[in-house]
Amino acid sequence: MAGRLAAVGRSDRGVAVAVLGDHPDGDDLWIYSYGSLMWDPGFHFAEVRLADVENYQRRFTLKINLGRGSHDHPALMLSLEPQFGCCRGLAFRIAADSVHAETAILWRREMLRGGYAPAMVPMTTPQGPITALAFTSNRSHPSYVGELPLAETAAMIASGKGVLGTNREYLVQLATQLQALEIEDPYVAQLHAQIHGAPGA
Repeated sequence: MAGRLAAVGRSDRGVAVAVLGDHPDGDDLWIYSYGSLMWDPGFHFAEVRLADVENYQRRFTLKINLGRGSHDHPALMLSLEPQFGCCRGLAFRIAADSVHAETAILWRREMLRGGYAPAMVPMTTPQGPITALAFTSNRSHPSYVGELPLAETAAMIASGKGVLGTNREYLVQLATQLQALEIEDPYVAQLHAQIHGAPGA
């Protein structure tokens, strides 16, 4: 796999090799999505499935001042947090002959700020168990703030805005996508309900 990652930035290449080094050449690669990758994967894939990851939950735990945040109006970015329960999302299968190009694209997008700890994670799908690359919380990163109280999280999402739009828009897109996929997530539903009562709703 190391040879496949030449297009990845030098600072991240070592991490990529460490995570994907045991992935056999010539094999397809599964990518787990729980946030914006669900509606905007940005890479070519051969198959998509619903996928459940045990002992993880989607949580807004990364404070950012780029993208949908700024210095004056910081935003919260979603991550996959180790926590009791189950997170349902989507798993995308990248065909073996596309892994090189598509992994490089994905890495540049998801690892730009270094806020994630990529890992190969076992999960279940209706068609059977798989292991997929997932971008989990990096608790040692300066942007990591952990799970804030729900009201504080909602307030920051309601006010966050940057060059890519508002944090509120992201949450609405997330809630809409989960509803379309018939995925129940009480945490996201509660945040969505709270921001509709926040200023600017």
